[in-house]
Order: sequence, then C-alpha cells, then structure tokens
Amino acid sequence: MSDTHQTGREAPVLTIDGPGGAGKGTISRLVAERLGWQLLDSGALYRLTALAAGKHGVALEDEAGVAEVARRLDVVFVAEREATRILLEGEEATTVIRTEQVGDAASRVAALPAVRNALLDRQRDFRQPPGLVADGRDMGTVVFTDAPLKIFLTASADERARRRQRQLREAGVDASLSSLLKEIQARDARDMQRSVAPLKPADDAITLDTTCLTIPEVVDRLTELLTERGLAPAT
Repeated sequence: MSDTHQTGREAPVLTIDGPGGAGKGTISRLVAERLGWQLLDSGALYRLTALAAGKHGVALEDEAGVAEVARRLDVVFVAEREATRILLEGEEATTVIRTEQVGDAASRVAALPAVRNALLDRQRDFRQPPGLVADGRDMGTVVFTDAPLKIFLTASADERARRRQRQLREAGVDASLSSLLKEIQARDARDMQRSVAPLKPADDAITLDTTCLTIPEVVDRLTELLTERGLAPAT
C-alpha cells in the first residue's frame, strides 16, 4: 500500500447524516469551507454518474458500463461560502445536474446494484487530507463506519417544511406548507423503512436537533466537537 493511500485512509472524517431539510448540505459546506477540508455531497453522485454516462455515450441500461463510469467518476466539490460548486471532468455541473431530465436518469442509475457498489468505493476515495466532511443519509452507518465523529442532524418535520418553503419562495416558487409537510413525512417514512441502508443514526453518532438553532450555531458546535477530539485545529 502506498504512503499516499495510507495518508488518505487516516484522514479524519466528519459524517453528517439526517433527513431532508435538516440543513446537512449547508452545514457541511460551511464546516468544510471553514476548515479547508474536502467535501462530499453523496446525494449528487447518482446525478453526476447519469450525466457522465450520457456524456460518454453509455446507455443507462448497461449496468456494467454505468458502473465503470461511476468507478472512474472525475468530480470535485468546491465548498464556497454561498454555495457548493460541482465540477465534472473539470467542467461546471452545479446547475445541470439539478434538471428534471438528469434527476430521472439518476433514479434509473440508482436502481443498479453494480453502480451502487462502484459508488460506495468512489465515495471512500474522497477521504483525503486534511480531512473530509461527508454529507448524506448513510455516511456514518455504511460508507465511513470508522469515522471519528458522526453527526445525525435533524429538526422537526414542521420546521423542515418551513425551511423548504422559504427555499422555494426565494427561487420564485410558491408551495403549500401542508403539502410540503406531507411530502417530508412520506419521505422520512420511506427512508427509514427501506431495506438497504435505512436512514438512522449510527450507534456512535451524536444527534443534533437544529429546530431552534441558527446555521452559525450549528457550524460552531461541530467545529468545537472536532477541536475537542483533536481532529481539527482551533479556529
């Protein structure tokens, strides 16, 4: 085993799992930006795989071919204060992966077992010095089971629905709070009851309820925990 690979394996990992609307993406980005750590937005990887497959002419029905695309996925997440930039093969992909077309392709890709296995390995490749902040739903329970600090970020369903409504309004989209609440509750139930990698805190995770906390308060708390454990320098 090379020294470089060994260094990557020893790099600290902060996993941030939790349900939709808990603030995982924003918090992960800001912690990574503050510390200068690597960032992994695991939820974007299936969309990126679908996009890359199309770019290289690989049919989504070709499980082995798409798995190879996933295994070699050339993606970089750039943590910036206002947003996370995503580069696929050196080209800007932040906006295009959010289109409905790519989302539909991603759902087809996610159903392929060989692709899921390939992306498991690819996610682990993001563990590089000086450290990694990994955002997802099974980062602490499946992908980085040996992470020295695991956080399960949550908030009440009502608060998560309000946050989602604010996001949509800022984007010029009007949405019913009651409808958003029902969608969130239904997604929570699906995520927690699925047979593969169900949404739940890791046994050694710290659960942090953000319902009554501001974003800066959560970022401060996580960096404090990292510092207390000797995983990051005091900021």
